[in-house]
This record gives sequence, structure tokens and C-alpha cells, in this order.
Amino acid sequence: MRSPGPEEEPQDNSGAEHGADEQRSGDHSDQQASGHGRKKRQKKKGSFWRELPILVVTALVLTVLIQAFVARVYVIPSESMEDTLHGCENCTNDRILVDKITYRFTDPAPGDVVVFRGPDTWMPNELGSTEPSNPVSGFFRQVGSLLGFSAPNEKDFVKRVIATEGQTVACCDAQNRVTVNGDPLHESYIHWGGGKPHTQMDFGPVTVPENHLWMMGDNRNNSADSRVQGGGGVRGAVPLDDVIGKAQFRVLPPTRWGGITEANPQTTALGATGSMPGLPAGVGFALVWPVMRVNRRLFDAADVRRVREYY
Repeated sequence: MRSPGPEEEPQDNSGAEHGADEQRSGDHSDQQASGHGRKKRQKKKGSFWRELPILVVTALVLTVLIQAFVARVYVIPSESMEDTLHGCENCTNDRILVDKITYRFTDPAPGDVVVFRGPDTWMPNELGSTEPSNPVSGFFRQVGSLLGFSAPNEKDFVKRVIATEGQTVACCDAQNRVTVNGDPLHESYIHWGGGKPHTQMDFGPVTVPENHLWMMGDNRNNSADSRVQGGGGVRGAVPLDDVIGKAQFRVLPPTRWGGITEANPQTTALGATGSMPGLPAGVGFALVWPVMRVNRRLFDAADVRRVREYY
């Protein structure tokens, strides 16, 4: 038997074949890893879109609940509370935050700016609007009112408390001032309007019925309030049960942001005490906190999604 010569020596191809197998295996692993990465990114992206509607609905539900029971934003459409609150046609109307918790702890006090439902004898509505005949328009108007973008479909008013139950209110004394129990009020918030005389209409004396309030506008000569509504007299008084809440802040426009003055006009004359808004305000902020957290989570989720898509 002849042994192979140098030129006929068999070549060992096992190493090359093994390398090729490893390369094919590596390519396959890379493809699997790449496919797994794409599936993972698609899964994460899909989870965001599944989570987004839940976050939006949760935020809206919390907003509606808070506006129904804690605080609500109202649009000021009229001039009856100038200069404290701005409202007119074709202008940037004030949006105010009305606290619905304060009067669960204490009754409205003289000087408070209060939002209330107009009694049956009060017309027309001031903060409300007529109900649209189109149900779709009515739905969007209601949503807008809950979010503070349009007037609610209610007969609501905003005025300042001048006198409370059992007090006798009248106008005017020799210096053109409203009196309560015969003592003149010191009303620094009154707005007379440009070019108008600094005089008020006479009324009373009227003794405010039990569980009622006597309400008047700061724009004293351009406000349909307790002096004239319902024909005046005791019929112009507002039941405590009709009070919605206390106007605490101007939230829009940004140039008007700030607290709403609640100077008690009876303090000097009668030694009346002011209200104590600290506790209700703290409770309100505690209840509003979940909405802030949900909105923050919504924005964080959107930011994470943008980062994932970028990379």
C-alpha cells in the first residue's frame, strides 16, 4: 500500500466548518436578539397606548369629582363685581376658583365674595347660560363648564355678603353709605364707574330673614342684587342653602392671578370677626393632590415614550 505523498496529504476542514457553523450560529443569535429587542420595544410602545386612555379618563373623572365637591372654576361674564372681578363682552374675563369646603365649617361672613344659585325670584342669571337645543352642543358645553372654559347651565351669581340673618340693612345715611343695624359700612371695594355719580339707590330698612344673606355687587350702580331682585325687600335675600361656595382666587388670566379681597365692611362699625379659611384650604389642596399626581404620571409616560422612540 502506498502512503500519500506530500501533495496528496488529506486536508483537515473540520476547523473551517466549525468556524462557519459558529458564524451562522452567531448571525442567528444576533437576528434573534434583534427581533427580541424590536418585540420588546413594540410591547413597551403598545403598553403606553393602552395606559394612556386610562390615565386621561382618571384625570377627567378626578377633575369632575373635585369640581363637584371641592372646588370649581367659574367664568365672570358681567361687570357687577368690578373692580374686584373683571367681566364684560369681548374681553378677557376672569376665571375664579370657588371653594366648596369652607362653608361646611362656617357660615358666610360679611365681606365674603360668594357664588350662589339664584332663588326663583332672581332673574336673569349672571354666571349661567341657556341650555343648547342640540344635545351634542349641550354635552360639550357641560364638559367645558366643568373644566372652567364656559359658563355652567345654572342660574348662578357672584356677589359680596353685606348682611347676615337678623341684621337690618338700609341705604343711605347722610354720607351715602349703607348701614347695618344703624352703623355705616366702610366699603373700600366699591367701584363707581367712570363718569358716574358716587351715589347709591335708597332702599330699606330690611331685616334679613333667618338663614338668609343680603348680597350686593361691588360695582354698586351696575349690579342687580338683593336691592332689586325679587322686587326688593326680604324677597331679595338669598337662602343659605343656595350658596355654592366662596370665591378664593382669580386663576386666569395670568396678569390677574391672585386672591380675592374679603374685607369685612362691618369690622370697624360692629367689631365683626372674619372667616377662617386655613383649614378648608388645606383640605382642598390635599384632595387636589391626586389629580396633580395623575397628570404628572401622564406627562412622564409621554416623555419616556419619546426617549424610547429616539433611541
